[in-house]
Amino acid sequence: MIRSMTGFGTSAADVEGTHYSVELRSINNKFFKATIRLPEELSVLEPELESMLARRLTRGSVTLTARYSDTSAAAAAAINTAALDRYLQQLLGSPGLAKGLGHDAVRVDLGALLALPGVVVADTGEARVESARPALLRLAEEACDRLVAMRAREGRSLHEALHTLGDGIAGRLTEIAEAAPRVVEQYQERLRVRINALLAESGTLVRDEDLLREVAVYAERSDVAEEIVRLQSHLGQFRQIIDDPGGEPAGRTLDFLAQEMLREANTIGSKSSDAGISRRIVEIKGAIDRIKEQAANVE
Repeated sequence: MIRSMTGFGTSAADVEGTHYSVELRSINNKFFKATIRLPEELSVLEPELESMLARRLTRGSVTLTARYSDTSAAAAAAINTAALDRYLQQLLGSPGLAKGLGHDAVRVDLGALLALPGVVVADTGEARVESARPALLRLAEEACDRLVAMRAREGRSLHEALHTLGDGIAGRLTEIAEAAPRVVEQYQERLRVRINALLAESGTLVRDEDLLREVAVYAERSDVAEEIVRLQSHLGQFRQIIDDPGGEPAGRTLDFLAQEMLREANTIGSKSSDAGISRRIVEIKGAIDRIKEQAANVE
């Protein structure tokens, strides 16, 4: 069955004192486009996450947002005690500094000391990345499962709408196929009446062979049987695509097929001068336009 391109999925878990969460959103796009939003220290995981999304999804603008909060002791940054001792030795062992401040001893502000270069040593991030990688990849897969399930649910609504439009086109096409032969017969009768009216004053009648020759030219020019067969074939392919149980991505194929259906409908409309057929062609073209709109939502 076909799937929509819009969807949402999320997943979260606590792993060794760290809370991870992944959120996925997707909207319509003619092609696949992934936007990955990660904490700066985990940005090296972006290619792996994008590769996973490209493997699971084929169309749409997809945004993945990952967050984490570490409440474990490992979240604390390390203090370089050697550097801190060196700063303290310089401050406390400087009599000139103490004299300049007018005190026998220098009062030390630990907060200011911690802000000095080299005192607080941040984690290089390698350990953080290694611990976050399996958790984020697993959560991204789970969020993607939920997004795909939502796309499938919306796809069922699209499937119903597309089936209704296809059935409407098929019904109008059947009416056109039934009406087309009568159009030639009606043209022949109208032509006979018109010509006989024009020749009545001279007392002559149109010969059947001359009339049939003119009717044959009109019939050849207005014959839409070939276009009807092609449009019916396109409709058969259209149903196969939207009913495919494999759920293969079909959005681009449906868009191309709708263009081909519109081409045949335009040809039928241009060949026929019958008001009834023209009215049905307008309805068919309207349905095809709606198919194109719906196909823009299909993965």
